[in-house]
Amino acid sequence: MKQKIYDRLKIVEKSSTGYIGTKELLQCGLTNRQIGQLQEEGYLEKIVNGLFWLSKTGQDKPKDYKLIEVSLVNPDAVICAESACYIHGLIDVEPEKLSIATKRSDRHKMEMPFETSRHYYADSFFDENIITVETPYVDYQIYDLERSVSDCIRFKEKICPDIYQMIIENYQKQRDVAQLDRMLAYAKRMKFENQISKFNFKNEKQ
Repeated sequence: MKQKIYDRLKIVEKSSTGYIGTKELLQCGLTNRQIGQLQEEGYLEKIVNGLFWLSKTGQDKPKDYKLIEVSLVNPDAVICAESACYIHGLIDVEPEKLSIATKRSDRHKMEMPFETSRHYYADSFFDENIITVETPYVDYQIYDLERSVSDCIRFKEKICPDIYQMIIENYQKQRDVAQLDRMLAYAKRMKFENQISKFNFKNEKQ
């Protein structure tokens, strides 16, 4: 390709965090054909249609790139269940699939370049217990500790047994009164308090 194409890409790199959309590339004077050529040459790594990572800047992807990329594709998505428990430190092995919560009414396509497990939540309960994590790239959302553990209990059949057991055991070690109250309140709203009652979650500090 002509040098001017690479020069335009360098201009893009200076004003980008590393992630760039097709719209921004077109605004810088690149054509769809040139974008395709840059992708073939390894300058652009396709995340999903319309979103790329600038591959040859010398900048590594952030460690939490999966969470960031999910949020770039769907800002309303929330990291949930065992994936959120991993972020909260209850397990030390990252689950093979990233668990994502979206509203039942959400029509975003989320065909990510890594494995995901999508859970659809009733709109009325979706926005509760959310924590927002700020990054230089984009903010992403995860459910808090108690809701994440509760959802693991709800989705038990979809979770690796070893990971599930580790989540329950480690949560039992670190819970406190406030944590348990939040878990029970969430379980009651979601109508699965009977499942929670089977566990030795005593309402006392350890």
